[in-house]
Amino acid sequence: MKFGIYPGGRAGTVCSHPPDPAAIRDLVDHLAGDHPFVVREYVHFFGDATPPDIVTSLGAGHGLAHLTMPDEWYVGRGHELDLVVSYIPQVADIPGWLAFLDAVIDRFGHLTRYLQVTLEPNFPIPLIDGSAPGVLEALTLGIPHARATLDRRGHQDVRIGFSVAEPPEWLGGDDEFWQHLSEVPEQDFATHVDYVGLGLYPDAFSPVGPRGTPGDVASLTRHALHHLRNHSLPRAHLPPATPIHIVENGTPSGAPRSERTQCESLSDMIGTILACHESLNITHYELFSLRDADSASAQPTGTLGITTDTYRPKAAFAAYRDLIREFSDSDRPTPLAGR
Repeated sequence: MKFGIYPGGRAGTVCSHPPDPAAIRDLVDHLAGDHPFVVREYVHFFGDATPPDIVTSLGAGHGLAHLTMPDEWYVGRGHELDLVVSYIPQVADIPGWLAFLDAVIDRFGHLTRYLQVTLEPNFPIPLIDGSAPGVLEALTLGIPHARATLDRRGHQDVRIGFSVAEPPEWLGGDDEFWQHLSEVPEQDFATHVDYVGLGLYPDAFSPVGPRGTPGDVASLTRHALHHLRNHSLPRAHLPPATPIHIVENGTPSGAPRSERTQCESLSDMIGTILACHESLNITHYELFSLRDADSASAQPTGTLGITTDTYRPKAAFAAYRDLIREFSDSDRPTPLAGR
């Protein structure tokens, strides 16, 4: 298994402090040790009709100028950049979106190992891609377009995919999304997909049963993994050979929970994923996130970090570090072409 994390300290519109690059360097080095390590980042396409205050609320005012850390950090010490290109305009704009994909590849293609085209387009969550007009076309046209651009720019080693949210019962189901993908000819979409990402938050936004019960976090995690692999992906003409990446997974520590219960829940989820990873072809796990967005927030999204918003490690930090050291791929990644 290859492990990773989102280092930025923002969850949607929640962010209490700017990132501290020095703290991020030290903490990620401590987590990763000598193992390859995936670093997740996000850029957003807003189109021309999105009010500036929405852009600012998501911390996206810098556009393509920079990510959380300096460029060279993403290709040093065995790091692999997983770059999400999110589509959230208020008015459908596919030509603008395809041009934006080109601009992202021109700016960050030389740093990127995994390029995720759209963020959770299967559910209409505010400020997430599933709520954006034209998102299905953005996905199905964006994947082959990005593949062609990457190839033309000499980045054939970049893996390209998309992510979905967990599982079908959440927010009333996502049958329309998978039905749409089932109707797209395999050669026009599925053959260009190198992996499918899963955003997995089974106990973040609603209570679950205690350990060992049918509704506990482990059973909910197992259900989401099996449903994606055995039900959803075949509908989209995506075979078992297409890897699943757990691209986001987290659980909060804020009241009424605690740092101890966060650690237990995270350990249960990762343990379940590890138990399934060979049979379901799950190759990557990325935690959301390194730092709390706002440790004082009453929102679950505020306390998903394994450190506080001032970078004090919680119990889950040591637990994740130990799992990485026990189960991570042992070899450093091969440098990307031209690096």
